[in-house]
Amino acid sequence: MTDQPSETVTFADIERARDRLDDDSVVKHTPVERSTSLDTMTGGEVSLKMEHLQWTGSFKTRGAYNTIAQLAADGGTERVVAASAGNHAQGVALAATRLGIDATIVMPTDAPQAKVDATRGYGADVDLVGRDFQAAMAHAQGLVDDDATAFVHAYDDPAIVAGQGTLGIEMCEDRDVDTVVVPIGGGGLISGIATAYNHLSPETRVVGVQAEGAATVHESLDKGIPVTLDSVSTIADGIATGGISDLTLSLIDEHVDEVVTVSDDEIAQAVLLLMERAKQVVEGAGAASVAALLGEELDVEGERVFALLCGGNLDMTMLRTVLVHALTDRQQILRLQVRIDDRPGEMGCLSNIVADHGANIRTVRHDRSAPELDVGEAYLLFRVETSGAGHARAIIDSIREEGYEVSHENA
Repeated sequence: MTDQPSETVTFADIERARDRLDDDSVVKHTPVERSTSLDTMTGGEVSLKMEHLQWTGSFKTRGAYNTIAQLAADGGTERVVAASAGNHAQGVALAATRLGIDATIVMPTDAPQAKVDATRGYGADVDLVGRDFQAAMAHAQGLVDDDATAFVHAYDDPAIVAGQGTLGIEMCEDRDVDTVVVPIGGGGLISGIATAYNHLSPETRVVGVQAEGAATVHESLDKGIPVTLDSVSTIADGIATGGISDLTLSLIDEHVDEVVTVSDDEIAQAVLLLMERAKQVVEGAGAASVAALLGEELDVEGERVFALLCGGNLDMTMLRTVLVHALTDRQQILRLQVRIDDRPGEMGCLSNIVADHGANIRTVRHDRSAPELDVGEAYLLFRVETSGAGHARAIIDSIREEGYEVSHENA
């Protein structure tokens, strides 16, 4: 058990937050869709909570508005400051603008440009500082230099957690389920949702999901104190906080039944699957719940399941990265290295073999400098689009049948 923090969050706090958020122009009730594709893949009955269709593209507006509304009601706050990789930034910007308070948001220098532009579009000033969330956080906290400025933490605040918990009430009203799967960054979302479920449906299993490259919950629970990573590495920037807080750790320990981790490969596959099967564009953090359902750690066979798609702010550069990653893993993008005698006609011969299989060559280049090559030899390096692993194997087999030495790897 972890030590209990001086502040916590109760279901009554979440109910009061819901009263503050009773305005569809601030927070709307997001839809739910059943996924028959995920039913087949998991053996369960899977429903998707489409919170990525929320205003600002994520759940973050809930906690931000609940927090800033209380600051505005108390009086004396003229400006709020926050640190965020993107989604919290937009939530704070929207909430502050609606409530007539200035906002300054510090974002990492590599924050997706779409999220930076959206944050400015909602009315906030944006400072780009540091290479990760922790650096942005340190700078943002230094901007709170007078009594009229308040810091709005992304997760270490009871008002934030209570606001996110309103999503838990909503999900309980949407569906009766056996298991709910929720992504974890700093833990504010799952803390609020789990607190709501503990009150309204205590028999429901609450499962948290972290990206492997930003996972801290297991170690934090083992040590009984929040663990912070020196650096994080994941395509799921929305859950790349690299740490949780005393508050969220205690609530996770008390109310969350299980925490699993997923790889970037699994997240990328989940993003692509949601696009193909559910026709939904979801960012890596939002797809983490589906990645967990498709992974090895979580068994939901025979269960009614709620997977939370918590964010949809996927910029085009990251979308390209994720799609290439996922297609490569499926061998729909394939790299071939073919050893040839470096003479006219070899490229044409190999190109014809690939073309005969109806595949498309995206790029090709010569490599004559590899030390294992004999004089007069070269490698032809092809990047080929295929329909999948079977198609790729057929192409490789045909090249070998023509007497070429060929190796392949995911591009």
